[in-house]
Amino acid sequence: MTEPQDASTIHGYHAHVYYRNDAERAEAAVLRSQIMAAFEVVPGRWRDQPVGPHPLPMYQMAFDTETFPTMVPWLMLNRRGLSILVHPETGDGVADHDIHPLWLGERLSLDINFLRGFA
Repeated sequence: MTEPQDASTIHGYHAHVYYRNDAERAEAAVLRSQIMAAFEVVPGRWRDQPVGPHPLPMYQMAFDTETFPTMVPWLMLNRRGLSILVHPETGDGVADHDIHPLWLGERLSLDINFLRGFA
């Protein structure tokens, strides 16, 4: 058994909002606007093709640890039917995406081997 990790190793979070088609992209655009109006986030650019370990088009929202307790419950209630990956930023990209993530909606299969190439 491994020792528990201290949550103080988390220095931020990413929320990846996925979409499959034009209709879901439109929902993702509405959600993006709502998130930016309600929370302090750093929006990432739209990725209309799968990129890195991500199997679908998506965008990312980066946010700090103080935003997590309000933003994540809000996303649970307002995700507009989209799949969202929320993961911590601890400096270990593999663990953050593979062991520590929180999924809202459908859990997607990430290409963790892609991330292992950077570890």
